[in-house]
Amino acid sequence: ISTTLIIRSGRVYQNLMVDMRASNAKLRDRAARIVRTLTGLEREAALDLVDRAGGSVKTAAVMHVHKGGKAEAEKLLEDAKGRLDRVIDAG
Repeated sequence: ISTTLIIRSGRVYQNLMVDMRASNAKLRDRAARIVRTLTGLEREAALDLVDRAGGSVKTAAVMHVHKGGKAEAEKLLEDAKGRLDRVIDAG
């Protein structure tokens, strides 16, 4: 039941847990790997994007797809009620 709720709430995208914030070195590395998978970026570029996104995987992915900044990405996610699929698949 909890897995279904996590998926339906938009915390997962393409079988990846995207609703996470990199609050330490281990999570920063994990976030960069997820961003790399979603975007095809090299490791250093993905780390930089995660850092510019304030550690948010969702924000970083939206920044890459929409070629915008953090504020724009956060607004798009807010408008989509936090659903990455609604922002990425539409963009």
